[in-house]
Amino acid sequence: MDFEEIIDNLSLIDDWEERYRYIIELGHTLEPLPAAAYCEANKVRGCASQVWMTTEIGNEPDPVITFHADSDAHIVKGLVVLLLAAYSGKTANEILAVDPRGFFERTGLSSHLTPQRSNGVASMIQRMKNDASRALAAA
Repeated sequence: MDFEEIIDNLSLIDDWEERYRYIIELGHTLEPLPAAAYCEANKVRGCASQVWMTTEIGNEPDPVITFHADSDAHIVKGLVVLLLAAYSGKTANEILAVDPRGFFERTGLSSHLTPQRSNGVASMIQRMKNDASRALAAA
């Protein structure tokens, strides 16, 4: 499912409890990582729940980056799906150009996530942007 489709689906749901259910349902579509990926090196720092993320970097001058991630919390798994839809499979420059505030505004999450969850999402976005910066520097 792509980011625009998720945003369209969220916009059809007026009640925030229903939106949370939808986000949790998205989390059920998340493929688990290989067992070896659940390690300290892949943990995203700054998340209250445990989140693990791996990064595959293409070898183009502006490399395409594919992220894979998982969490131990149901709602966070859904948020991971949102982030993967927004950032994964894009070039490093496209990832760096995405405004995190726009992500929060378009999803409507900015006023509906706890500060702790918002910080966790921001940490995941920062990790993706850091990986994109490193990929460009290495290209």
